Amino acid sequence: MPISDDDLSLPRGRCAGAAELSARADWIRRRTIDLIEIAGTGHYASTFSCAEILAVLYYDTLRLRRGEPNWPDRDRFLLGKGHVAVGLYPCLADLGFFPEEWLADYTRLGSPLGDHPDMTKVPGVDFSSGSIGHNLSVGVGMALSARLRKQDFRTFVLLGDGELHEGQVWEAAMSAAHFKTGNLVAVVDANGISLDGPIETVMSVEPIAPRWQAFGWSTVEIDGNDVGALRQAFADLPPIDSDVPTLIVARTVKGKGVSFMEADAGWHLGYLSEQDRARAIAELDARLSAVEVAR
Repeated sequence: MPISDDDLSLPRGRCAGAAELSARADWIRRRTIDLIEIAGTGHYASTFSCAEILAVLYYDTLRLRRGEPNWPDRDRFLLGKGHVAVGLYPCLADLGFFPEEWLADYTRLGSPLGDHPDMTKVPGVDFSSGSIGHNLSVGVGMALSARLRKQDFRTFVLLGDGELHEGQVWEAAMSAAHFKTGNLVAVVDANGISLDGPIETVMSVEPIAPRWQAFGWSTVEIDGNDVGALRQAFADLPPIDSDVPTLIVARTVKGKGVSFMEADAGWHLGYLSEQDRARAIAELDARLSAVEVAR
């Protein structure tokens, strides 16, 4: 069921169709290209790999209230891999958290929308990002806060697999299990490539799921570019009062959705030439034309 501007309450488990969610992911990619064109540089491939994750969370899974970014009972979402904020901002604007017009000044002097999200400037951003590796720790705190306040919101944290190189992530993983934060969900966008190259060449983080299991987490491994698999993984989360936090290892393709960017480490950070931009837009628009994305 398409999300219209007339909707206000967006409960968990909304019944968005798979075709709509796949189109929404391509819409995120298309808006990312538009915004990076304004900035002059940006993180295309990292954003493209998690576009389906963002689409399913914001248009199917997260309990939100349209136009009310500070609604106390909303599910929290923390962007560990903050360099993909360019893909998050269109979703927040679309849900009425801030004016659509803000997007036109993305990263410009005086704009609240930076390359990384700032919680003090951007409504709908639950915690800031800059130096990678902090958000899971904050997520543990938010999950514990919900327990203390007897609130039933979940806290979701999106991490990059390169982010797992940060020691603080593992400290947070230990504490989450120790404090029995079953209302915490970590999602690793495992696209296999970081700015410095292949993850396993820089420093091995595999096998991801068994390592987190050893820390006391429940884990599931899925195709992170498959909206059906994502929806099912989120639908199968344990009850919020569970004692065990959940890790979803989402195996994705860096640069997913634009053929010449896929699995190419060179597009982690860059800027499309006029010719390449036209090629990328043509690919995305061809798919989007087949499915109307509700606005």
